[in-house]
Amino acid sequence: MDIIKIKPFQLFVLVFLYEMGSAIVVGIASGLKQDAWMAVLLGLTGGILLFLVYHRLFSYYPDLPLTGYVQKITGKFIGRILGFLYIVYFIYCATRVTRDIGELLTTTIYTNTPLFIINTLMILTVIYAIHKGLEVLARVGELLFMIVYLMAIAGFLLVVFSGLIHLENLKPILENGIMPVIKKTLGETITFPFGEMIIFTMILPTLNEPNKAKMVCLGGMVLAGINITITTIINITSLGTDLIIRSPFPLLSTIAKIELMNFIERLDVFFMLYLVIGGFFKITLYFYAAVVGATDLFNLKNQSKLSFPIGFIILFSSITIASNYAEHIKEGLNIVPIYLHWPFQIVIPMMLLIIAFFRNRKKKQKASTDQAENAEGMPTQ
Repeated sequence: MDIIKIKPFQLFVLVFLYEMGSAIVVGIASGLKQDAWMAVLLGLTGGILLFLVYHRLFSYYPDLPLTGYVQKITGKFIGRILGFLYIVYFIYCATRVTRDIGELLTTTIYTNTPLFIINTLMILTVIYAIHKGLEVLARVGELLFMIVYLMAIAGFLLVVFSGLIHLENLKPILENGIMPVIKKTLGETITFPFGEMIIFTMILPTLNEPNKAKMVCLGGMVLAGINITITTIINITSLGTDLIIRSPFPLLSTIAKIELMNFIERLDVFFMLYLVIGGFFKITLYFYAAVVGATDLFNLKNQSKLSFPIGFIILFSSITIASNYAEHIKEGLNIVPIYLHWPFQIVIPMMLLIIAFFRNRKKKQKASTDQAENAEGMPTQ
């Protein structure tokens, strides 16, 4: 961990690309119809509060990843169990994102290509990135950041100039009151994508300027959250509430409707380009967190040895995790947030912070007591 170092802007780019990832591809909070964008903003607010918990833990143990300081906080036995569970959690999340990307590609442009082939190519690329290291991945992120952002701006302008925006689709606001928005926030948007910042507890120790970690990560989260909110509003105003509920990939449906000057159309390829970039970074960072966690937990010297076994597990699991895409999405919306995301993103980190707070307060009190006793015992001049 002390050899690999990344710059603040590189961390900002990784946060942005990771948070965007697959979040703008699937319809976040689409069940709320015209109020979905509110749930995204509330989820961003909750995600920021969660990250403050992660950052506070990092400030207590700036040189250790999550799998390292969890042993310091809870003891070696319980800490190792929790660390192992987090590694499994990171692998499972990487599996879900791999399945998301593979399903989208096979149902849109690669209709005759088996899901196994698509997922294999993605995992092999991710393994190659892991072998090259986090610093190389961060530099690639810097190069692709501007491309992704320029594509997003161009897409927004094309949607506007194509006359697809119908602001009346945003009405009536809060038709069923505020409670459905709050329930959707707690059950979905606070954990996906904003609570997924938990993986940066494995990456923050590599930052070469630790004092900038908070502002850099919050900046990346806010920028990604604003982009996701704008994308959600564009989908609602372009497709209408009925179509956005039925569409598994609302943004793809919106882009497919772009038609300008009788020759600018069929822009699905740009959507696919973003999808591959965003999916690659999200899978790679989950993969990296799992590899670093396993290396730290089992005291291994060479983390590259774990990339192929973990990659095989993710590839195999992405094929067998569900029999079809409908089952995969149902599991992701109804089971994963409550039984996986909430414990690993919210409950356990908050318990760790409470324990760490009292442990560190005791250390400070003891240190101040020892200092006072030493001062009293010093001979006077």
